[in-house]
Amino acid sequence: NTKVFPARLYGNKEKTGARIEVFLLRELNAEQRLWDVLVDPARKIRIGNKLYFGEDESMVAEVIDNTTSRGRTLRFLYDGDESDDEETKHRKFKEELYALGETPLPREMIDREVEPEDEERFQSIFAEVEGAVTAPSANLHFSRELMKRMEIKGIEKAFITLHAGLGNFREIDVEDLTKHKVDSEQIIVAEPAVDIVNQAKETRNNICAIGTTAMRAIETTVTTDGLLKEYEGWTNKFIFPPYEFHVANHLVSNFHLPYSTQLMLVAAFGGYDFVMNAYQVAMDEGYRFGTYGDAMLIIDK
Repeated sequence: NTKVFPARLYGNKEKTGARIEVFLLRELNAEQRLWDVLVDPARKIRIGNKLYFGEDESMVAEVIDNTTSRGRTLRFLYDGDESDDEETKHRKFKEELYALGETPLPREMIDREVEPEDEERFQSIFAEVEGAVTAPSANLHFSRELMKRMEIKGIEKAFITLHAGLGNFREIDVEDLTKHKVDSEQIIVAEPAVDIVNQAKETRNNICAIGTTAMRAIETTVTTDGLLKEYEGWTNKFIFPPYEFHVANHLVSNFHLPYSTQLMLVAAFGGYDFVMNAYQVAMDEGYRFGTYGDAMLIIDK
């Protein structure tokens, strides 16, 4: 149930007026307005530079650290109304910041300008907990009508949270998969989901993970006896063949791009040859890959 926020902003560099893309990754400190971001072009942005956002350039940020070649830490210079308490100031700041942003469609998959419809289209109907910079694509296939039909059939739903990050689009560029590093992502597996899933396991009912993000989250928090446990923290779990899954025996997943960590997980779950054959059929039949693409259901009998 992660919710995507408008993470892509465009600002102007002080003095030169150069247009800079700023991609918000996560908030580091609410009180100090510190954010972990990516900038492009990065070579123009150094510590001490200021960036101005909005038509009136009323939102200002200062670069206070270099984290990676494109990564920067920004401090937004926002004072707010003196009469507001800190919680209200923070809420108003984020409202103003997000109003300047746009839906962060992954350019690796969607090569077009953002459309107004994307704001709703790129959000699942059960998105609730803000923190993702990309939508878990398998979630986008679920409509309210479908959820109602599932409820009528007695299918229970359990929500967990994994805030999907940009690392999902980083290609694997090593031959030894054990050496590939996955970005850490925040996950929350709360008691209601734990109770539903563990009850299903005890009664030998089927459990279907919706998307590779959900599968990674539950595999991160599974106990040695195969039960789900409550957890709030971070995961950098990378699942690739061969791997023994412990919780779900079904998986819904979009068709993923080559050399992606998602494809590795799907191959581990369904079996490499089986999944490659399915992908060949998908290509032959003109199925859509990636975000806004088609999905497959893998049933492990």
